[in-house]
This record gives sequence, C-alpha cells and structure tokens, in this order.
Amino acid sequence: MSGDAVVVGGGLAGMLAAAALLGHMDTVTVVERDRYPAEPAFRKGVPQGRHLHVLLTGGQRALEELLPGMVGELRAAGAHRLLIPRDLLTRSRNGWQRRYHEERHSMITCTRPVLDATVRSRVLAAAARSRTRVEVVQASEAVGLLGGPERVTGVRIRSRAGGPSRHGAPEAAVGVSGDVLGERGRRGAGGAEERELPATLVVDASGRGSRAPRWFAELGRPAPREEIIDAGIGYTTQAFRPVEPLDAAVALQPEPGFPRGAAWFPVEDGIWLLTLSGVRGQHPPTGVGADGMAAVLDYVGAYGEPHLHDHLKTAEPVSPPFGFFDTANRRRFYQAPGGVPEGFIAVSDAACTFNPIYGQGMSVAALSAVALSRLLRSRSGPRPDRPGFAAAAQRAVARSGDTAWLTAVGADRPFAADADATPPSAAERLATWYFGRLADRAVIDRTVGAAFRDITYLTASPSRLLAPAVALRTVALPRRRGLVGPPPRVEGTPR
Repeated sequence: MSGDAVVVGGGLAGMLAAAALLGHMDTVTVVERDRYPAEPAFRKGVPQGRHLHVLLTGGQRALEELLPGMVGELRAAGAHRLLIPRDLLTRSRNGWQRRYHEERHSMITCTRPVLDATVRSRVLAAAARSRTRVEVVQASEAVGLLGGPERVTGVRIRSRAGGPSRHGAPEAAVGVSGDVLGERGRRGAGGAEERELPATLVVDASGRGSRAPRWFAELGRPAPREEIIDAGIGYTTQAFRPVEPLDAAVALQPEPGFPRGAAWFPVEDGIWLLTLSGVRGQHPPTGVGADGMAAVLDYVGAYGEPHLHDHLKTAEPVSPPFGFFDTANRRRFYQAPGGVPEGFIAVSDAACTFNPIYGQGMSVAALSAVALSRLLRSRSGPRPDRPGFAAAAQRAVARSGDTAWLTAVGADRPFAADADATPPSAAERLATWYFGRLADRAVIDRTVGAAFRDITYLTASPSRLLAPAVALRTVALPRRRGLVGPPPRVEGTPR
C-alpha cells in the first residue's frame, strides 16, 4: 500500500479513478461539491447532466476491465445497447451509411443520473471488499493544493452550504467515524470552514472547470501549456416519449454549407432524447411550448430528411430543451516533461476535454482510469509514494485520450475561428484531406468502414487508418455517393 489519496470530484471520472486506486492506497477520500440524491436524479453540479450520455466500444471494454459486469448492470438499470451500424441510421455528407449486422462495435445509451448512480454504487460495493478505506465527503469543494512547486502534499477543502457529509458503502469500506479531514482547520470565504487533507497522491477529476492551473500558480509553479480548438458549436437536448419508437437510432451529420447535426437516441423508461446542434449563427432553438416545438420541427425539417421530422410530429415532449454551449476542445499538456509535480495527476476532462457532441467523454474517463489501474498493477512501474510516479501516470492517462482528441479536433478544426485555433501544418492539412475521404468511403465500404469505426469507437490507434488495405481503398477507389432516398433497412432483410 502506498499512503493516502484524495480524488477531487465525485462524478463518473472521480469514481472510476477511485476504483483504480482500490487495493493500492491505504485510504481514498473523494471530495464532491454536491450531495448525491437518494435515487438517480439530475443534479446541479453536472453541467451536461440533461444530455445524452453514451459509452463507446472502447469505453465499455475499459469499464469491464475495471469493474467486471458493469455494462450488464447498466443495461439492467435501463440503458440501451445499440449494435453499430445495424441499430443506427447515420446520414453523412456522402449519404446514408449502409446497415448490416456486425458484433464488432456497440454503443450504450442512457441518462447521466443512471450512469452515475450505477457506477457509484458498484465502486462503493467494490470498496467494501477492498483493503482500501474509502471516504466520500459531500457538499465540499477543493480550494487549493498543499505543498510546494515540486511536490503536492494534499488538498485544502471548504464546506459548502449545509456543511460536509459522508456517503458510501458499508462502514467497513467507507469510514463514517473519525475525522478523516485532518485536524487543522480555519474559516474561509463567507465563514465556511476550510480544512486540510494531507495526501500522498491527489487526483484531479473535477472536470472541464478544473482550477488546477490556478492552484499551480499559487504553489509557484507554471500552469501547463493549453491548446484550444473551438468550433463554436452549441447544442440542445429535449426528452420525448414517442407513440411508436423507431427500430433504430438516428444521427444526421453536418454537411458542407449546412453545419448542423441531429441525434435521436433511446434512454430509459421509453424516453428518447433529441439533440440538435449547430455552429455559430446556427445554434438550435431553445424555446418551450407550442412555439418552441414548431421551431424544433422547422430546425429538423431544414435537413430535407422527412424520416425524423415526421416521426417527431407524433412524439410527446416531456421536458423543455436544455442547452450547452461550452463545447471547446481543450487540452492541458500535463504530460509534457516537468508538467506535473510529484503527488499530483489530472484525469479525464480536467486534463483533456472534448466537444461533448461526439460522445467520447465517458469512454475516455473509463480509459483514463484503466490506464491508471494498469500502471498501479505493473510490477516494474513506480509507486505513488516514489519519485516519477506522477509523470508516468500522467503520460499513461494522456495516451488514453489521444485518439479521441485527434478525431474531435479533426472534426471541429474546419469550423474553428482563426482566433481560436493554431494554424494547421501541411501534415495536418493532408491528414484532414485523407480523413475526409476516408469518412466518405466508410459509408459504402465495409473494409474502410470497419477501420473507421475502430477509431471513432476508441478501440484502435489512428495508425489503423493507414493499413495498406484501408489506405488503398480510400485513395485509389473512385468516390461514390452513399445511399440516397429513404433510410436504408438492414441488409439481408426484405423491404
């Protein structure tokens, strides 16, 4: 065992990081700003909580490695499993994607409350069987780091309205007695109590709003270099109850001259979520009532595709549209040499955040946790209480998000304003051309399509796209239009 750990953030990324630490640390304290609801429910501290959440193939595999049987538990809680491309009607700029049965890739779709509650329950149950003592401190927020520029030695936390509370598994796993917050305390802003949590390792899982760069400055350490690619995309999500559900989800992708998208996916309890997206100047409507629904139908009707438009006319809205507009891709290069002090790592969105419209965040959170878990289980790797662990862990976490970063940035860069993006190099322009041609070919070609899905579903590195069979078919074969007209049926079944 390697001392005590503090995880800043008790959402999905924080809970998965805590799972990775089980059996390797003496104690793990998770600091969460909110109070967890007794039952799955939307909560204020999750800014994208009302939107669709998915686990791609790579994310599912990572979740199963970390918490075996987890995907089955999500399905038992009401999540849907869609086989790709059979169960997803996808229309790209090159027409409709061919549909056929293939077990290679799938997508789990659900709401964020179900995902969070199911994973949290499983992690705390695993803690009950672990040698690691786990404590979850709710209604408290991290306000700074302890230590100096070369080593972090803990976290300073402040109780929020209502004071801190503890939550978790049975007492054997989650301590509910004693003061794990430490003996040193003081009054902070507004009279709220501040306490210090000493730790061997601090894991920042606080999401895209992470304040670690500012905390570094307070320690006398430079903030990490950042890269930001912002396409100015905004999106809304609204829940519906259809009279007769479709036999497949629907994804309408942006096209040249028409930078809008639409997605229609099932979640729990017979509810489907409609997500509409658009770049600057073409953001989707956010109105409510009859006028709001009319605006939604007009927005969807502009695609010139009646299948989803006509279906929505018979669906009953069961929520207003919820918008989200902070969709920039942002990477903090903690993995650079000297990027983190000893005793600190940043995971998931705290280190690298992607445009949420691509549905990669939850999968990368699971992949990050697995990367941390594998390093901890490695016999040859450094221990959390030894020099070199933070840098090694940060590099492993960064590698787990490389593919998602490349695909998200590749999709968003053409729409990014000049002021928001680093000018692409000649190599990047060539890669963009090749990726666009490959995406068009993937719609109609099984070989190229399989490689394309391996990348976009996070099960292979981008080098998969350069395999000779894939590259030859992408570059040498003539461009052909995908399927046009009504949405395709699954190949091999009668019309």
